[in-house]
Amino acid sequence: QVQLVESGGGLVQAGGSLRLSCAASGLTLSEYPMGWFRQAPGKDSEFVAAINWNGAIINYTNSVKGRFTVSRDNGEKSMDLQMNSLKPEDTAVYYCAAGGRGYYAPSIPSAYKYWGQGTQVTVSS
Repeated sequence: QVQLVESGGGLVQAGGSLRLSCAASGLTLSEYPMGWFRQAPGKDSEFVAAINWNGAIINYTNSVKGRFTVSRDNGEKSMDLQMNSLKPEDTAVYYCAAGGRGYYAPSIPSAYKYWGQGTQVTVSS
């Protein structure tokens, strides 16, 4: 059974930092592109960042470029999202996802086969 479990969310003041982690089990992580999405209350899900199977290709949504860094460790079956200079508009539930084998479509939710349960990030002003 495939499981993706996010951790590291919490409450932080604007300008602060958080590091989210996504632990994977039940799959060979190196075969899958991975991504982060977020959903704020009353809003649609939004692509945040993605990384291909070996980390050679990385994509970010414009609003987080220069502030967020995505990384992965296939040996440890994990993916991280380092979030710096957080803003109140970053407040959302953050989800990690693992995509289809050999298929990298970073910002398209339907390209991802497995999803975590989400972790809450709240940035106070």
